[in-house]
Parts: sequence; structure tokens; C-alpha cells
Amino acid sequence: MTTVCDLLVRADQILTQNPLRTVIEQGGIAITGDTITDVGSWEEISNRYQPVNTLDLGNVLVMPGLVNAHTHAAMTLLRGVADDLPLMEWLTKHIFPVEQHLNRDFVELGALLACAEMTRLGTTSFCDMYLLEDATYSAVDKAGLRILGGEGIFMFPSPAYPNTDRGFEIVKELHAKWKNHPRISQSVMPHAVYTTTPAILTRCRELAEELDLPINIHLGETPTETEQCLKAFGKRPVPYAHDLGLLSPRTTIAHAVDLTEAEIDLLAETGTVVAHNPESNMKLASGIANIPYMLEKGVRVSLGTDGAASNNALNMFTEMTSCALLHKVHSMDPTCAPAQSVLDMATLGGAAAMHRQDIGSIAPGMKADMIALDLNAPNLLPLHNPVSHAVYAATGAEVRMTMVSGEVLYNDGTYLRIDYPALVAEIRAVRDWVRSKLV
Repeated sequence: MTTVCDLLVRADQILTQNPLRTVIEQGGIAITGDTITDVGSWEEISNRYQPVNTLDLGNVLVMPGLVNAHTHAAMTLLRGVADDLPLMEWLTKHIFPVEQHLNRDFVELGALLACAEMTRLGTTSFCDMYLLEDATYSAVDKAGLRILGGEGIFMFPSPAYPNTDRGFEIVKELHAKWKNHPRISQSVMPHAVYTTTPAILTRCRELAEELDLPINIHLGETPTETEQCLKAFGKRPVPYAHDLGLLSPRTTIAHAVDLTEAEIDLLAETGTVVAHNPESNMKLASGIANIPYMLEKGVRVSLGTDGAASNNALNMFTEMTSCALLHKVHSMDPTCAPAQSVLDMATLGGAAAMHRQDIGSIAPGMKADMIALDLNAPNLLPLHNPVSHAVYAATGAEVRMTMVSGEVLYNDGTYLRIDYPALVAEIRAVRDWVRSKLV
């Protein structure tokens, strides 16, 4: 007796990321609606299910879609405009001044470009903090990806609001508008300790508790931030945030670079999630997060790119490679940051940063978010270890298919939701506007 399902996917290799980290050769995946109903050998699955449609991907490695745990999607518009500068100079003298001129149309366009880039390179979910975030949600709605987003909260005006009170109102309005969307989730996102006040951070925590939302914040990104926090509040960033009640299982902190071991212990004790951004931290010379110690202490670590203005790509495959290699050479220990741990950061760790238990692996009951890598690509031959290939050999260019919620968004060079030629034309047109706003 067979069971009806919407789609059967066949692939030569399936990297499940399930609790046993099972790899299936000649595998099959049954999907009903937006959810995986079964995974196993193709012989078993094809005999067990009667599909409405079948997708035979052939010689590919199917794996969970990658999760970009920290980015600012619309900053694709600022890619390459202010390179090779330290964080505070980069932000205050170049990025913030241009951002003050942003409007909804530009943010939506930049976010749609980010969605196209991530879809092409195997990212299916991302956490996003930015300005005029409703426009980013509109782009995500069109593109088909999954997002945990939030309007950045500052102590000064932004293009979205004239004052912080209005900023909090916008957070509530966005939650009400999008809370029933299957792929768009909301978070409370104070920007950082140096762009807020104790009262603002306390209010953010209270609002997150009131609406039962996650919290995302940049924290411990640089020694300069630490110096500023000590001068202003008499505490280092992590203890300062903890004393305000911000560290908890609902919280994800981005960067976590300038931390002591005692502060990392505190993250572990409070269940706080870390979004590690190795390439951005290297480019801005912010420092190197102590990820090996975090993993040793059981901190939930995810992986992100940061924005395209400080990376300069939204490529989670190269981010995985950078993460693994950076920590090996920094610790002078080749066993440090093994491939499986890094892949876990980009999948299951990302699910923790998204505050979801239904993404990050290919298993029954999980959302059907998956990607397929071409195993005929020369840099993926021969195949000895799929995990090794995903972390050390793949570049993202091998992605043949990207699927979210059971819907194929990209297949063999074709976007199925995004009008990419039209998007390219719009991006070229907006380039002159960006240049006109540079200081």
C-alpha cells in the first residue's frame, strides 16, 4: 500500500544533518505541502509513496539549505563603496551617512538582490536587521526565502522613524502585519550598546517578552566597543547586557569577538545564541571570536556573513571555509573547528539563531528547505566525504537547485520567482544614486 505525497525528490547523495548525521546514497525524500514526510533510500521511499510529482536530480548532493544567521540584506546596494576601513570609521563616516537617504524602494530593491544572491548560493533562511524592514519583508515575500527580521532600534532618528518611540511602534506594527506569514518572522532588534541607552535596551527586552519575540543585537564586536561601553556604563558589553536582562535563550548576539572566557561562560549559562561572522570580522579587523571555547562550553553558535558592504558577499559556503581555516591557524590546531562542527553552525546553529526547530536538517517533520550541489563539478570530484566537500571544497557555484517550503526557487540557472534580468537593470540604475550620496 502506498501513501500519496506531493513530491518525491531523488538524489545520488543526501546529507541529512539529522541527529545521527546520516548520509544516504541513492536516496529519496517525500514532501507533502511544505514539510518533509519521509527520508530514506530511493528504493524504500519510491515504493512507499505515490507522488503527484517527481524531481530526479541525479548526481547531486542534497543537503539542508544554509542559514545566514546575521546580515543586513539591503546593504547589497553599498557593496564595495567603503572598503579597507575599521568598523567605527566605516560606519560613522561612510555607511550611516548614505543610509540616512534610503527610502522604501531602495531597501526593497537591495533586499531582493540579496535574496537572489542567497538563493543562487544555497541559503534558504536568514536573520536580518536593517532600516525600513517592511520593505525587506516584501522582497522576501516575492523571492520565497525564509527570514527572521527586525527594524533596527537606535537612540537617534533613522529613515524609518523620527524618534525611538516611533521605532517601537513600527516593531509592533510589523509584528501585527506579518505574524501569520509562513516564512516571515519578527524579532526585536536593538542595534548595539553604543547606539542605544539602558532605557531603550530595557524597553526592547520588555517588548520581546510582551510579544514573545526573539532579540537580536550586535554585541562584543570590537575592543573599541568595549572601551566605549566601559566609559559610558562602567561595564563591558556582555555583563552590561546581562544586567539589563538581555541574555537569555530568546537572544542572539552578533559577532561576540571581544569576550573573556568568563563572559562566554555566561553566554552558555543563559542559553544565548552567538552569530559568528568570520569574514566580516577579518575584513574590518575587528578580531577573532573564541569559537573553539564557545563550542567546548556548549554555546549555541551559528554562522553569518554580515552585510554585503563588509564582507562583501552573502556566500555561506565561503563563510564556512573561512570559519574552519581561521580558527585552525589562529589556534595552531588543525583539529580545531572540524568540518562537521562548522556545517552544524551553518545549518542547525542557524536554526537556533532563527529560533526554529523545523529547519536545519532533512528529516520527517522538518520544513522542505534544501539545496542540491552538482557532484559533476570538478572541485567536488572524487567524493569521499560529503561534509568535507560542503565545508572545504564547495564555493556556492555548484548549487543547481534551491528549495524552500517544498517550492523550487532556483533550478539549473533559472530563478523561478525573481525576474533576474529586470532586477539587474534596476540595480544598474540605482548605482548612480548611491554614488551621489557618498561623502
